[in-house]
Amino acid sequence: MAPPLLALRDIKLTFGSTPLLTGADMAVHARERLCLVGRNGSGKSTLLKIAAGEIEQDSGDRFFQPGTTVRYLPQEPDFSEFATVADYVNAGLEEADDPYRAQMCLDALGLTGDEPTTNLSGGEARRAALARVLAPEPDILLLDEPTNHLDLPAIEWLESELKSLRSAIVLISHDRRFLENLSRSTLWVDRGQTRLLDQSFASFEDWRDTLLEQEELDAHKLDRKIVREEHWVTHGVSGRRKRNMKRLGDLGKLREQRADRIKPAGGVSITVADGETSGKLVARVEKISKSYGGRLLIDDFSTRIARGDRIGFVGPNGVGKTTLVNMLTGKLEPDSGNVKLGSNVGMLVIDQKRVALDPNATVKDALTGGGTDVIAIGDIRKHFMAYMKDFLFLPEQAGTAVSRLSGGERGRLMLAMHLRHPSNLLVLDEPTNDLDLETLDLLQEMIADYVGTVLVVSHDREFLDRVCTSVIAPALQGEGEWVEYAGGYSDMILQRGAKPDARVSISRESAVSSPSSVEKVAAKPSISKMSFKDKHALETLPKKMEKLEGDIAKVNKALAEVGLFEKNPKRFNQLVKLLEKSQAELDGVEERWMELEMMREELES
Repeated sequence: MAPPLLALRDIKLTFGSTPLLTGADMAVHARERLCLVGRNGSGKSTLLKIAAGEIEQDSGDRFFQPGTTVRYLPQEPDFSEFATVADYVNAGLEEADDPYRAQMCLDALGLTGDEPTTNLSGGEARRAALARVLAPEPDILLLDEPTNHLDLPAIEWLESELKSLRSAIVLISHDRRFLENLSRSTLWVDRGQTRLLDQSFASFEDWRDTLLEQEELDAHKLDRKIVREEHWVTHGVSGRRKRNMKRLGDLGKLREQRADRIKPAGGVSITVADGETSGKLVARVEKISKSYGGRLLIDDFSTRIARGDRIGFVGPNGVGKTTLVNMLTGKLEPDSGNVKLGSNVGMLVIDQKRVALDPNATVKDALTGGGTDVIAIGDIRKHFMAYMKDFLFLPEQAGTAVSRLSGGERGRLMLAMHLRHPSNLLVLDEPTNDLDLETLDLLQEMIADYVGTVLVVSHDREFLDRVCTSVIAPALQGEGEWVEYAGGYSDMILQRGAKPDARVSISRESAVSSPSSVEKVAAKPSISKMSFKDKHALETLPKKMEKLEGDIAKVNKALAEVGLFEKNPKRFNQLVKLLEKSQAELDGVEERWMELEMMREELES
């Protein structure tokens, strides 16, 4: 097997007095598809930063093959030194990189490059950062949460683009479907160390559960063995001093082994305060419409929301999902039509922007409101320390400022703050952002057990499939038209017969919260002109064909050497394989060039 392009061996790192990594390993081979998984705070992002050279480990080895090119996508890119998105993206290119590919990536991701970096939305910032790392086509791509803030069309496009790259990819994501579609092997970061599964993420959770069950069994056996040895010390010591001392020493080692064992972290315990039962009809929506700045967002939409429904809202960023939810819940008045809420509706809204979190407040103050140590969860009273533990916060984090929490910890804190309040209508806006897989599982179970009604805006396909009884999405045809489909996201795709346009172009994102802000609609692909990518391919493919023809001629000349097969059969077989590969590539390039030529001729005519 060829040596890895990148290898980390026995990596150790301590933050303050807390060991984070205590012996982590990672190897990345050419064209690898490796996903890093583990709890929030387990050290996944830290390990990726060490691999990228962003931070230095306390001890251990980091090895790169000479000449290997690496690009790293951080969770929060820094735009401070760049005036426009194009400046930021082009700064990531090296002399040998194709400058046209940078513009192609921007075009595909719905950016022009002229956007100023000072007022980018979360989605635009993520798209710009992706264009910067994808444009050079490096040997290794290190991606930390690449789907954060992306809508479904952009996620679909990103999946397709990553599948087509020859780069090795190391990926951190909490999007199950994304991981299953891209990964070939899985590296589990757990209690400071790493364990490798040579299978995709689809097999990971069963494998992890089996390992943890075996670990519990081994711990039980160790405990029983120590009990037996302690019984012997108390009742069975004989006069044979040499043998006894050895056995006593073995007992000491067993006790040390038990003391050194690091137990798995406990699970999140999500408790929801139930409100009074609402009426059977939660909301009746009749022919509502909404426009902003001359743009029709919702046109003549009607539906009925019954008690117990779990409704998902999907679509490109800026298409009007939040506007529609705000009208359905009575927060925003429609231009025409009417919305009537049912009787006894108690609403609870959890916003993806987490505006309710004061960055200067401590975790304790955020949960209690200050001045008390007891939290009311419906009719139940609980000490705030116990409630913190339910959401995987350590006792020493009680005085930690919210600004110092990770994205996943802030997400858990938002859930803890809100779910203790009684409700029967739960509105969740991107609830899966930054949450680890175990917390997502608990959130899904909580939604399934919730006695009220749930409205959820999400771009997580697996989450939508697991929790939704119906999905509301913009129609494929017709501006402002929305359609409700029975089932989850996959059911919606089957019913409408098409996925969202993965090459969607978005001019500017705008979350509508007031009549003064305009929510843009995704632009439909033009059929009256060739895209930038197609024009660039039409210009460059002839040179590529010429180069491939030259390579094939050289291989044929080498194969024509008299007696080559008898003298060096290994060399002969290598040349034959190279010839087949080059010929197949040439055939594909020629076919693509002919398609583009026909398209150009058709458009010109």
